Amino acid sequence: MAVKKLRPITPGQRFRVAPMFDEITSSTPEKSLLVTSKRSGGRNNTGKMTIRNIGGGHKKKIRIVDFKRNKFGIPATIKSVEYDPSRSARVALAVYADGTKTYIIAPEGLEVGQKIVSGKDIAPEIGNALYLSDIPLGTVIHNIELKPGKGAAMSRSAGSYAQLLAREGKYATLKLPSGEMRMVLVTCLATIGSVGNSDHMNVRLGKAGRNRWLGRRPRVRGVAMNPVDHPMGGGEGRASGGHPRSRTGVLAKGFKTRSKKKYSNRFIITKRK
Repeated sequence: MAVKKLRPITPGQRFRVAPMFDEITSSTPEKSLLVTSKRSGGRNNTGKMTIRNIGGGHKKKIRIVDFKRNKFGIPATIKSVEYDPSRSARVALAVYADGTKTYIIAPEGLEVGQKIVSGKDIAPEIGNALYLSDIPLGTVIHNIELKPGKGAAMSRSAGSYAQLLAREGKYATLKLPSGEMRMVLVTCLATIGSVGNSDHMNVRLGKAGRNRWLGRRPRVRGVAMNPVDHPMGGGEGRASGGHPRSRTGVLAKGFKTRSKKKYSNRFIITKRK
């Protein structure tokens, strides 16, 4: 995917960098794989606002994406690559030989008409899902399971990937783009290739209205509030607000929020940079 810079015919287009959608081949989603999504507006079941800055947004339906890839040995053909409003990556419609239809995350280089398959003793080609025990070392992978059979949990957003570095015993060592190196069970599945739509990070919305279409309401800065509303609020004139922190008092800019007792700490060999 590429991005395009628009001519500044309107103020909203002056700074906008828009996606090109070249890879999308169908604008009509598969009806059997759609689920209606209801917006909460940040309210809980009693109608009380529990999350701020959420509301509005364009209507959208959720695409049911197959993160488990557990139809082993049955080849599937890619019928279309489609836009998904719920995620940064594109989704591809795969039709299995037995007639089952599923959506998968579309990796970079996946094309319509291509065959994909998952399971053991298959070629490590783009779109195929293999166990970490069967993938050649040095391969770039995405859609990685953290618990066998639970479904992919890691490297699912646009442009993301991991690299398989080593295998020792029942664990494989993966290197993530953040610099983190961690161990994952070799009985977990992963898909070959990196996630497509890597230019998503270069998109600029250009105007506040596009953020409203995505369901994001304006966010007020803490220093612009009163002391009763935020730790950084109040003061005479344009006060700086003191040490940056959240509305609930959690320090920003360098304060570690990861639990020291988190169960997965023992699987991390090298922390992210």
